[in-house]
Amino acid sequence: MKVKVLCRNPDDYVRETTRDIQRVPRNYDPTLHPFEVPREYTRALNATKLERVFAKPFVASLDGHRDGISCITKHAKSLSTIISGACDGEVKVWNLPRQECLRTVQAHEGFVRGICSRFCGTSFFTVGDDKTIKQWNWEAPGYGVREEPINTILGKAVFTGIDHHQREGTFVTCGQTVDIWDEQRSSPIRSFSWGVDSFSCVRYNPVETELLASCASDRSVVLYDTRESAPLRKVIMQLRSNTLCWNPMEAYYFTCANEDYNLYTYDIRHLDVPVTVHMDHVSAVLDVDYSPTGREFVSASFDKTIRIFPKDKGHSREVYHTKRMQHVICVRWSADNKYVLSGSDEMNIRLWKANASEKLGLLSAREKAATHYNKKLIEKFQHHPQVRRIARHRHLPGDILKQKRELREMREARRRKEQNVRKHSKPGSVPLLTEKEKHVVAVVE
Repeated sequence: MKVKVLCRNPDDYVRETTRDIQRVPRNYDPTLHPFEVPREYTRALNATKLERVFAKPFVASLDGHRDGISCITKHAKSLSTIISGACDGEVKVWNLPRQECLRTVQAHEGFVRGICSRFCGTSFFTVGDDKTIKQWNWEAPGYGVREEPINTILGKAVFTGIDHHQREGTFVTCGQTVDIWDEQRSSPIRSFSWGVDSFSCVRYNPVETELLASCASDRSVVLYDTRESAPLRKVIMQLRSNTLCWNPMEAYYFTCANEDYNLYTYDIRHLDVPVTVHMDHVSAVLDVDYSPTGREFVSASFDKTIRIFPKDKGHSREVYHTKRMQHVICVRWSADNKYVLSGSDEMNIRLWKANASEKLGLLSAREKAATHYNKKLIEKFQHHPQVRRIARHRHLPGDILKQKRELREMREARRRKEQNVRKHSKPGSVPLLTEKEKHVVAVVE
């Protein structure tokens, strides 16, 4: 005779301690859960709403400067240290976790035009309106010892930007020409110029470290190879570019911030058309910086806002602003991909979260699982009208909304006029240009 016995393993349903949550058996057969999708949709909608409720991006404000912030740079090795330069020639070294100033140096007379950290993190360089390049030690001098630069180089003209090589003891400056310097010499080892009055920004490529790019006053972006004796090529645009930044993960791509309120991502192999045109600002874009992952970048604008763009999207995913923040001059993305730093006209450096609704501090395993689950739900239902409407909505100041409306009307009027001209012209005489093609004038080899 057969006897059937129910056999259950206590590990499947008994809690290890009384503080554990009760284990609930689940059958994953989809026929037993006919309302799974509607239930998930409701959860996705609630997760989207809660994400907007908890979106509090502002973290801290670092005040202490007595004039507008002109430039910010990160320490090459330390996450917690940044340097800022002001329009009165003052340079401050900050500790971010403690939100305090560690050192103050009167580095230049007039504006501090650029700061960069040496690749090993032992010193940093500054350039200013007094035509000097100064190298400073990262470590503060002892008590009672006067602060002096390690090295000072006097140039022939005002320097407007500086950047350091990623692996070698060379750095590059821009002004009337683009000059490459050796740290041990007081004169440039190479100079580049291409019939241009001045340059506003120069950057080393972080991946292909022999490549350089600069923004010139004749509306062009010029590419250089330090192994060559002349510049490689330049792309001339409709309006001037203020600054640029290389993608730290993809060596071929860089993004430039333009005076026409847009940002342009280029592939250096095909400069005749930008890869993406990023449009959302309502005034000139003054600075741009990539995240360490290379997937997003942050831009600072004269319209008193900071915007975060995905690298392959034409519109921003996030916009940050405060009532007190004036024209944002410089912006940086922290090396741990969690924070964004901005320096503005009213003498403040602000620290923002890169993800506005992210919870700071240590998270328990259940919190991490819930966050990940909600993120996946929002991703799954992101194209549903209600979810998309809530996720995209951002509160903006009234004047920015008004300017956006005006710009939209101007763009529509321009498009309408172009259509009318094409309609009343000989077929083929008025070419149809895409938005990407409109902004490039020429590519010069």
